[in-house]
Amino acid sequence: MTKTTNAFGELGERIAERWLASQGYTVLARRWRSGHRDLDLIATRDLVIAFVEVKTRAATEFGDPVEAVHSAKRRSIIRSAREWMAKHDKPAASTEYRFDVIGVLLRDRKAWVRHIEGAFML
Repeated sequence: MTKTTNAFGELGERIAERWLASQGYTVLARRWRSGHRDLDLIATRDLVIAFVEVKTRAATEFGDPVEAVHSAKRRSIIRSAREWMAKHDKPAASTEYRFDVIGVLLRDRKAWVRHIEGAFML
């Protein structure tokens, strides 16, 4: 990944983080890493912990950004989430886990955010 691509993706993650906060989420971690495993955002609201994959695009020629989370990427996110869960204290018994995808479209100095809650399951 080039520096420019990485910076563009990081900008999308910051936008998604602010958007989640505006929706009442508390962001627990951004760019969480463990070895080669990673999660873009981990957020919580109403006893739900959401593992959030953020996809940022400048155009839609190759589809909506949320469509870029294919089956291999989903498996990788699930493995990373399991590792995060294993490394952190187990929250209250009523806590649920969910996998969300946020697509950020950046065009003409504007950002459009599309949040898919429960985009995929374990």
